[in-house]
Amino acid sequence: MRHLPSWMNRYLAGLRALLVLTVITGVVYPLVVTGVAQALFNGEANGSIVRIHGEDAGSVLIGQNFTDAGGNPVKKYFQSRPSAAGYDPMASAASNLGPADVLDVLPVPGASGMRGHGRRSLLSQVCARSKAVGELEGVSGARPYCTPDGVGAVLEVFPATGAPTRAVSVNQPCPTTPFITTYQGITVQCGTPGQNYATGRTVTVRGTATALVPPDAVTAGGSGLDPDISPAYAALQAPRVARQRGLPLARVKALIERHTSGRSLGFMGEPAVNVLALNLALDAG
Repeated sequence: MRHLPSWMNRYLAGLRALLVLTVITGVVYPLVVTGVAQALFNGEANGSIVRIHGEDAGSVLIGQNFTDAGGNPVKKYFQSRPSAAGYDPMASAASNLGPADVLDVLPVPGASGMRGHGRRSLLSQVCARSKAVGELEGVSGARPYCTPDGVGAVLEVFPATGAPTRAVSVNQPCPTTPFITTYQGITVQCGTPGQNYATGRTVTVRGTATALVPPDAVTAGGSGLDPDISPAYAALQAPRVARQRGLPLARVKALIERHTSGRSLGFMGEPAVNVLALNLALDAG
C-alpha cells in the first residue's frame, strides 16, 4: 500500500484531533454539565423562575418594572432600581454615561431627530429620578447638584477664562427661571434650545440640600437587569406600601428583613433586597 505524503499525514492528524476535541468539548462536556445542572440545580439552571398559580411571575435573577400601562409606579408595590435597558434581557446594557456627563441637549420645538427630542445628561437623569421618587414617597427629592425642577444645576460661563461677562443655566430652557439669579455678579440667563454653548466654561453648582433618596433609586446598574435594591431604598418605600395595602408598617418592615440577603461569603458586596420576592410575599398576605 502506498504511503501518504508526510504533509498529508500532518493534516489528517490535525483533522482527527479537531474531530475528537469537537466531540469532547462541543458535545460530551455540554451534555454532562447540563445534566448535572438539571439534576442538582434545576431551578437555577432554568432561570430561577418563580411560578404563581401555574404561571411564570418572573425570575429572582432579573429585575422587572412594577408599573401600570402608562409607566407610572403601582403604589402598592416596591419599585425596582432604574434600568437603562428597560429590564429587557436581550438588551442588557448600561447607559455608558459617566460623572462628567452634565450638559443636556435641550429639545428644539419643531425639529426632528435628536434636536427635536433632546437628550438628558446623566446628572439630569439622576435629578429627575430623585425628584420623582421624592414625590412618590412623600419626602424631599432634592440633591446637592440638582435644581428644584429636577435637572442638573449647571452653568456655562463666558468667556471660558478670565472675568465672566455672561452665565447661562444651560439645562433650564427658556422661559424657565434659572435656579440662581446671579453668578459672580452676572445675571444668570435661561438656556436657549439649539444654542451652542461649547465655547463656555462648565460650572456645576453645589447646593445645600442633603440627599434623602438613596443612590440606587436614581442610578441604573451596569447590566440593566438588577433584581435587588438596597435596604435603604426598601425602607424609604415601606410607609407607602404599608398605607396602600392597609398593613402595619412593622409587618412590611419584617417582610423586608426576611427578603434581605447579606454580603456574599460574609464580606463581598452589600446587603440587598429582592424586589420580586418581596412583592410576591406581600401579595401572598
